[in-house]
Amino acid sequence: MEKKKVVVAFSGGLDTSYTVMYLAKELGYEVYAACANTGGFSPEQLETNEKNAYKLGAVKYITLDVMKEYYDKSLKFMVYGNVLRNGTYPISVSSERIFQALAISRYANEIGADAIAHGSTGAGNDQIRFDMTFLVMAPGVEIITLTRDKTLTRQEEIDYLNKNGFEADFAKLKYSYNVGLWGTSICGGEILDSAQGLPETAYLKHCTKEGTENLRLTFEKGELKAVNDVVYDDPIKAIQKVEEIGMAYAIGRDIHVGDTIIGIKGRVGFEAAAPMLIINAHRLLEKYTLSKWQQYWKDQVANWYGMFLHESQYLEPVMRDIEAMLSESQRNVNGTAILELRPYGYSAIGVESKDDLVKNKLGEYGETQKGWTADEAKGFIKVTSTPLRAYYANHKDEL
Repeated sequence: MEKKKVVVAFSGGLDTSYTVMYLAKELGYEVYAACANTGGFSPEQLETNEKNAYKLGAVKYITLDVMKEYYDKSLKFMVYGNVLRNGTYPISVSSERIFQALAISRYANEIGADAIAHGSTGAGNDQIRFDMTFLVMAPGVEIITLTRDKTLTRQEEIDYLNKNGFEADFAKLKYSYNVGLWGTSICGGEILDSAQGLPETAYLKHCTKEGTENLRLTFEKGELKAVNDVVYDDPIKAIQKVEEIGMAYAIGRDIHVGDTIIGIKGRVGFEAAAPMLIINAHRLLEKYTLSKWQQYWKDQVANWYGMFLHESQYLEPVMRDIEAMLSESQRNVNGTAILELRPYGYSAIGVESKDDLVKNKLGEYGETQKGWTADEAKGFIKVTSTPLRAYYANHKDEL
């Protein structure tokens, strides 16, 4: 009989390594190991992944480069919307998982796979992101999750791999990390105690610079185009440059507390210099170039966009509608935002923009009015106060 084909979403970690070997050795599948890279793997790591996949029993290994799609279809809109979950977290891992799942689904369809496997447990969000995307993108294809279904412990997986000749150091570490283009998440250790923060040793990037320097981020229609006046044709390279500059000051560290899709609360540490600097520089520029109500309604829909993205609803059609609104809102978001960087933090300095609404012929805040007379101002204030005067005329006891 012809062997069934299974695509394993392969990260090279313990759970997916166990999955590749078990499916090939015990269940007789023809295993295709696919690593969807959203910016978290170095060339050396990808080379190691390929070697290990074949050692584990895969008949084929492939790296799927998802960075451009990830930027074009997600990160760009998160910048447009200044999306930070609960005002804190740049939605790093959750947005990555969706695009990894999309790429794995397409590959499975391309090779005519009978099944798709991933290494998620039953205790977190990733199982939902992968399964929901696979169900929509690859209908009828079986979903296999050995770690979840067999409720495997790390030690059981390590013992199985070692027993079958795959020697690798998968010792339980104090912290687990997920590194990607849009930041690094940190789980475990002190994070498990609500009263504790993370020590310096928990972070992968440490402060190596002293003093201060200015960072100039230039946007065209809301999209990052230049860093310190150097123009980048590739927005991914621009993001990586901002990360290089910001991480030297250990900027972008924080701890996020939020609600998981499955209903429990979760806590995660992160370091994300580029997302925090880019989003806040973009927000600063918008304050100068957008109207009050553009900013207000953008905040409303962007909050929903981030929530839906986190909760595995990227394929919900309304997301395309929100993206259209966010894109249109950026037509006048042009110019350079200037930030002052320092160890572990930064401050907003100002902007240079031809679309700066602070510069106008009608008046200068706190200085002089040029678009109205003193009498017109007094009349405006009196009319505006009418509802309050009417209410308190009848309810003097509440004053």
